Amino acid sequence: MTQFTAPAMSALDALTPGTWTVDPSHSNITFIARHLVVAKVRGRFTDFAGMITVTDDRLASKVEATVQAASVSTDDDGRDTHLRSGDFFDVENHPTWTLVSTGIEGAGSDYVLHADLTIKGVTKSVAFDLEFDGVATDPWGNTKAGFTATAEINRKDWGLEWNVALEAGGVLVGEKVKIVLEIEAVRA
Repeated sequence: MTQFTAPAMSALDALTPGTWTVDPSHSNITFIARHLVVAKVRGRFTDFAGMITVTDDRLASKVEATVQAASVSTDDDGRDTHLRSGDFFDVENHPTWTLVSTGIEGAGSDYVLHADLTIKGVTKSVAFDLEFDGVATDPWGNTKAGFTATAEINRKDWGLEWNVALEAGGVLVGEKVKIVLEIEAVRA
């Protein structure tokens, strides 16, 4: 006799349908890039907003976010000024970056968030490894959900090409950039 068991509840089932807004005071948008081939420089954006529209079919949910490029901070004023310049982000002509999801799929116990990422007026598809960290209620009765998404991009794909060749070989700034989104969203 064959026994059947009910399918396990998906972790995403705890995410109720509706609108969830990114809480910027409990979220981080960071990046990591190589410097001088041997070190890593970390940076973050301090001005961003986002919304997650959760549907009954959780994998059909939508994510939309914006980042103000001028809010970049690497804890070095000179480097931040250079990143805002035409050599990199060109914030005068491209002040806002966007991320718009195009699909979500299961990947083992985690997920992949497919999204169109627009930086400096260039839109490219990016696949983010996505972890759903769960749902909790804060002491004030707000329902919150946590997510972590990571991707590695080549900055040159978005026209971020400035660099300096090093005498000993290599370049000042690496082409690969790791993006890390640590998001806490509140149910509207």
